[in-house]
Amino acid sequence: MTDNDNIDTIGLSRRTILAGLGAVGLASAGAGLGTTAYFNDTESFDGNTLTAGQLDLLVDWQQTYDFGDGHTFVSAHPDHDGDGEQSVEIDGEVFTYSDFPDEDDEDSNGANLPVLDCETIPPLSEADFGTDPVTGEAMETLAQFSDVKPGDSGEITFSLHLCDNPGYIWMQAGNVSEDGGAHTEPEAIVDPDNLGDLGDAIQATLWYDEDCDNVYDGAEPVDIMLTLDFSGSMLYDQYGGVVNDDDITVGGTTYDETTKIDLVELGTRQFVDYLQSQNSDVRVGVAYFDGEGSDESLPRTGVYQPLTTDLSAVDASLTNLRQKLANVVTGSGFTASDKPTAPFDGDGDPDPFSNANGIATGTYIGEGVDDAQSELATNGRPNAEKRNIVLSDGESFNGDGTTQFSSPTGAADDARAAAPAPATDVYTISVGSANDGVLQSMAGPAGGSGGDPTFFSDVDDPLNIPTVFGSLAAQTAQEKVIMDDSLGNVLAALADGNGVPLDGNRATPYDELGDDPDDPARDAFRGDGVMHCVALSWELPIDVGNEAQGDTLGFDLGFYTEQARHNDGAGPEQSA
Repeated sequence: MTDNDNIDTIGLSRRTILAGLGAVGLASAGAGLGTTAYFNDTESFDGNTLTAGQLDLLVDWQQTYDFGDGHTFVSAHPDHDGDGEQSVEIDGEVFTYSDFPDEDDEDSNGANLPVLDCETIPPLSEADFGTDPVTGEAMETLAQFSDVKPGDSGEITFSLHLCDNPGYIWMQAGNVSEDGGAHTEPEAIVDPDNLGDLGDAIQATLWYDEDCDNVYDGAEPVDIMLTLDFSGSMLYDQYGGVVNDDDITVGGTTYDETTKIDLVELGTRQFVDYLQSQNSDVRVGVAYFDGEGSDESLPRTGVYQPLTTDLSAVDASLTNLRQKLANVVTGSGFTASDKPTAPFDGDGDPDPFSNANGIATGTYIGEGVDDAQSELATNGRPNAEKRNIVLSDGESFNGDGTTQFSSPTGAADDARAAAPAPATDVYTISVGSANDGVLQSMAGPAGGSGGDPTFFSDVDDPLNIPTVFGSLAAQTAQEKVIMDDSLGNVLAALADGNGVPLDGNRATPYDELGDDPDDPARDAFRGDGVMHCVALSWELPIDVGNEAQGDTLGFDLGFYTEQARHNDGAGPEQSA
């Protein structure tokens, strides 16, 4: 099914959105019901309002060109000063892209600006397409290069932000045309018919640029700790642990209702399975944190899966998290000797509707971060990047015991600053009613400061937990190439039917070119403005022959989205 009232198409070769839909508001007058009888009554239902939902796809980008002198900024959106380098002014502060991170420039990020969101991205009508870096001529479209030479190359990273509602997204091309152009004498010798050969000659790569840095990233060794909230609010309905009454199947087990910890199990196991399928050079471990009982002096935190390259063992440790959480939260007693085995004690009640009075209280996020950092220090590899992925739905505070909790921001600051070593990237995931401010202030790169939005995920709807872990998995493994072929063939794929269907969760095994658009492994994109990047790079090889002289290649590029609700991802019967 297609709801054409929720379609937003962006043609990036033009200055304006081809078609769009804003909010539609429908209001009915209040209905007052009554009689003139002596015995009368009035029941009124006033101020009724129906408001149509919105589906708004916003795009920003950075484009570079290399004609022998290194990468040159060509065009960007937004670009507040028109120099071709992505930049934006928000509340009097200017944020600027830097091609490569600069340790001496705290504003240098080497990526499309993470500060851009649904509120700050200007409309495409304000886009400046820059100038041709070779000829200096103003460009009226996104790509309008008039003097491409063998050895030249370029790249565009598009940042996609789907606002307000989840939806499926396609990348499209249209109006693809080739022309032989000027028929020079050298070309006439090898191409007497003056055919358009430029599309076949240019080599192109289309991929998910997970870190939005305009560069394809291969696999690097990484040591990762998954630091998970095992407090009662992740499971027990009494404390908000039940998300809805829909059943959920996780690892072959089906539950009659969905809890937050079920979604964590689904997401983390997909995370691990994806890394395993990519033969990633990783070690993964699992830490947990809860609170403490009233008669205890030890926070219920620990590492229950040490770092290991055996990802099957990690997957096994992430099975049946309902029971493991219950063992920690409602288990009998917790001492120092219990910490390594507490999740496996087996004496907790995993029924989310059971009476959870008297459970361990408090949430010791800081201690969980400290435990994970100690594991990275003890069993991490010297040559591997270090990451700690921390998920919580609460706020760090003391339980009923006597232990004073560690500051979660202090623990994260220490981890990023290698105190103790190693310096660790801290990613945080804030679920539901968690303290967003604390978790965001914890998030940041190794050696850097906290509060970095690139390392923070705000998940208002727990159902989005698996897609967050999917994005983090895709950032850990080598970036996924959609197509590596001639530019002509890439454009042909983008122009075929509805275009190339993009996947909102790259950790799922979906083939954009071979699988059906409505394949269950293809996920919709979340509608909360989270940045997803798709990149297209191209190069005219240095050894291209004279047959390409004077040839031209024209095309439109765009993105299409439709709402996820009432649609299965199959797409409309609409060409690009």
